[in-house]
Amino acid sequence: MKKIKTQPELNIIGQKIREVRIAKKLSQLALSQKLELIPVYICRASISRIEHGVRAITDIEIEAIAKVLNVSPNELFDWKQNTTK
Repeated sequence: MKKIKTQPELNIIGQKIREVRIAKKLSQLALSQKLELIPVYICRASISRIEHGVRAITDIEIEAIAKVLNVSPNELFDWKQNTTK
């Protein structure tokens, strides 16, 4: 069954966070617990909402998630460096 969207996407990196988190074999709860050690407090439910694009995410949260996942924030945005000048 197709998911019915009732609101616009509130972030552009949620899907990539999910992909990287799964590749690193972390549950949403484990990611939340690791973030608390920084300390950046994002509960498991909020991580789910971020991954589904229904919760906005701050720059501080992006930086913390990237740190925990051991990737650069640019990788979460899936931005490609422009190599042509």
